Amino acid sequence: MNVVDALDASAGTLCVVGAGGKKTTLYALAGRLERAVLTATVRIPIFDPHVSSVRVTTEPATTLENLEAGSFPLGLVPEREGEDRYRGYDTGTIDDITAAHDGPVLVKADGARTREFKAPNDREPQLPTTTDVVIPIASAHAVGQPLSAAVVHRPERVAAITDLEVGDPITPTAVGTVLASERGGLKRVPADATAIPLINKVDDGDDEAVAREIAAAVHDRTDVPRVVVARMADAEVVGVV
Repeated sequence: MNVVDALDASAGTLCVVGAGGKKTTLYALAGRLERAVLTATVRIPIFDPHVSSVRVTTEPATTLENLEAGSFPLGLVPEREGEDRYRGYDTGTIDDITAAHDGPVLVKADGARTREFKAPNDREPQLPTTTDVVIPIASAHAVGQPLSAAVVHRPERVAAITDLEVGDPITPTAVGTVLASERGGLKRVPADATAIPLINKVDDGDDEAVAREIAAAVHDRTDVPRVVVARMADAEVVGVV
């Protein structure tokens, strides 16, 4: 199964949340979809090299109506912030983009400060009401590492969802528990949206074994159509569980 099919990404609005490969996943999908829009509801690093064009605009729906050929995949953002990132739109504006666009809309919907694993804070994630698919992401490389701020964004919130204490080794069960939790990977997922957890950075057989343990823990705790095991740096699906 290719990444587009595995993540149900061919149409509609897809939001990525979690840690360990959100941006990589967005860029991989944008390059494989027809007429993709890449945007965010939170800050996002400058991503111009990963799309054909970027428009910085407070009127994205109008911008979509006046595009020249060759604009896609298209980045849409409201404002540049400093040298290294853009701001994101409010969720209502993403709904407007979805209504105005006839192709897939890809959204970064929370932040993780380049960590491998996370649990959301009270303000996260920022999901539009028109969301069709949510991809909660975690890295297989988090397993075996200490539950600490060096590896995990907001380790205390992961501890609150799992049976771990801050500083404990991260287990596959703990990662699966957070991905499957309505306080974790499934937080604020709209009732009519599909959640497809993604275990990323599966670089070898050991990582795959860990990822499959995580996937089993997810399936033990919630009803999702599949868990995707992948190496998104190569846009490669290693397995579907």
